[in-house]
Formats: sequence, structure tokens, C-alpha cells
Amino acid sequence: MSLAEQPREYPPALYAGEAGEVSAIARLASQTPEIRRPNGSSVSYLATGAYTGAKFGLYRWDFAPEPSGPNPHFHRTMTESFFILSGTVRLYNGEKWLDAVPGDFLHVPEGGIHAFRNESGKEASMLILFSPGAPREPYFETLANQATQDRKMTPEERTQFLLRHDNHFVP
Repeated sequence: MSLAEQPREYPPALYAGEAGEVSAIARLASQTPEIRRPNGSSVSYLATGAYTGAKFGLYRWDFAPEPSGPNPHFHRTMTESFFILSGTVRLYNGEKWLDAVPGDFLHVPEGGIHAFRNESGKEASMLILFSPGAPREPYFETLANQATQDRKMTPEERTQFLLRHDNHFVP
């Protein structure tokens, strides 16, 4: 039975009002990305865990042509999903690297080994969805700042930083 065919029920109601409310948050494409990395890549915070009540976090990752991306790793507390918008992004599914193109999707459950890289030499873009909505912003911001600072984290500081942000790299 496919995932779509499995019986499911709606979760309990979280809104008890009768008329609805004005509570939507918009982030227009014209807004400046929150992070611009020295290599030209950028990250836009589309819906942070703070906005969604920690239900999910959604980010747009725009890669510069220069190769970049993390090595294989896993998370203990959250799932991570990738949806390719443009270009070619290499996604690691725990077994092999896949050349993902627009429309391709990868979901990684808690504990699932994964990675992503742009090795195409061209710009690429993808959405990254974390569930639940962990506070990933300090993680992304610290990594971007580390790329421009003279003082880098010591190996012990980096280990503690990665553990604090639920990143467990594998050999």
C-alpha cells in the first residue's frame, strides 16, 4: 500500500473559533534573504518554527555556482525534506547521491542519513522543510558568520555547536 493509500484521519482541531481570523503571514519573493553567505549562496526564512508554533520550518536555499553543502549527517529530533526548484542539487539518501532536478523531492525521517550539495557549477535553488519547526536560524547564521570571521570555532566548540543544533555527522 502506498503512503497516499494508507488510512488517515484529520488531527484534533486547533482552532475553536467560528468566524476565522486574520493571521496569515506573507513573505514576498522581493524580500531580501536573511542570510547571504560569502560564496554568494543565500537562505530565505519562509516560515520559521517561531511563526508556525514549532510545527514546521520552511527555508529557501539558493546556491551560488561554487560547490557547497554539508557532508552526510542525521538529526535525532526532526525530519528534513527537500524540494528542488531550479538547477541540479545532489541529494544523498543515505545510500547514494542522486542528481535531483526541479520537481524532485526527498523526505528524510528522524535518524535518516542525508546530505545535499550543489556541484553543478551553476546556480540552483531548493526548499528545505524541517518538522517539527526547530530553531534552525541560529545554526544557519552561525555557519554563515563563521565563514567570514578570523576566529574559527575550536574542534570542541564545533562539536558542542553541532550537538546543540542536532547535527550528527557520519564518516
